[in-house]
Amino acid sequence: MTIQRIKPGPRMSGAVIHGNTVYLAGQVANQSAGQSVTEQTKEILAIIDSLLTEAGTDKSKLLMVNIWLTDMSTFQEMNAVWDAWVSAGNTPARATVEAKLAAPAFKVEIAVIAAK
Repeated sequence: MTIQRIKPGPRMSGAVIHGNTVYLAGQVANQSAGQSVTEQTKEILAIIDSLLTEAGTDKSKLLMVNIWLTDMSTFQEMNAVWDAWVSAGNTPARATVEAKLAAPAFKVEIAVIAAK
């Protein structure tokens, strides 16, 4: 089986396709870094939409999602954006945890696995 890499970089690829499975790296909000969890989540989900489209799939085919928040007190704020975005009837398995992220300006990081 072939492996296709989307937006490969020296440390990681934005997405990797193997067979009929698409793996996205943890995505952070570069444009809205330092802004609210709402703004960062919106930007991250737009990035995810774009990468999934480039990989030939979409959010209705999400299998698993991992979400990292720097502060669990923002869980409901993130969920408000998530709930408006996620494909109704196609919700993935999901885990959300509190963690220290790569830079203080990042408040949210999201990684997904999707079917093609």
